[in-house]
Amino acid sequence: MGTRLFAAVIPSEEAVEHLEAFLEPRRAAADFRWSIPAQFHITLAFLPDVDDQLIDDYVDRLAEGLERTPIPDLRLKGPVVFPDAATTRVLAVGIDPVSEAADVVLERMAGRARNAAVNVGTKVDGQRYRPHLTLARLRQPADTTNWVRLLETYEGPGWPVYEVAVIASHLGEGPGGRPRYQTVAEIPIGG
Repeated sequence: MGTRLFAAVIPSEEAVEHLEAFLEPRRAAADFRWSIPAQFHITLAFLPDVDDQLIDDYVDRLAEGLERTPIPDLRLKGPVVFPDAATTRVLAVGIDPVSEAADVVLERMAGRARNAAVNVGTKVDGQRYRPHLTLARLRQPADTTNWVRLLETYEGPGWPVYEVAVIASHLGEGPGGRPRYQTVAEIPIGG
């Protein structure tokens, strides 16, 4: 068994604090398994089982793919639910482009993160890319219509994305049985 990895954009400290201030007084209203703000991220590619010998190659390929990427400005805004509001398993906040074409750049970054995995010979989660930041996981599917309505009112501050993090996820080793995240690399994007 190899290492669980993901490539991700980490929101700015200001964006995390703004979102946390919005969520903190509301969390007690729902018995969800809330994400820890220190672990907030926007996944570009998830690699469920990477041979440890391929990690450096993956980081190098991803760096090559991102070196000429324009710097996008993003913000957290609006609701995202998986699979839907009536039977939600994952509650998330969406990603909104602030700068022109930032959504295209983000999609391109995700494609490059996935292509780098394929190019080094490892598996990548192939689900359709839908940028989001996971807020909570639900133990049982539930109707989250009220949370969707609440998140429709949320818009965080914008921030420029200067790098992509490659993070190892160690299941069950973090607080409360959550994963423990270990940053393997921080890759600057080209600008």
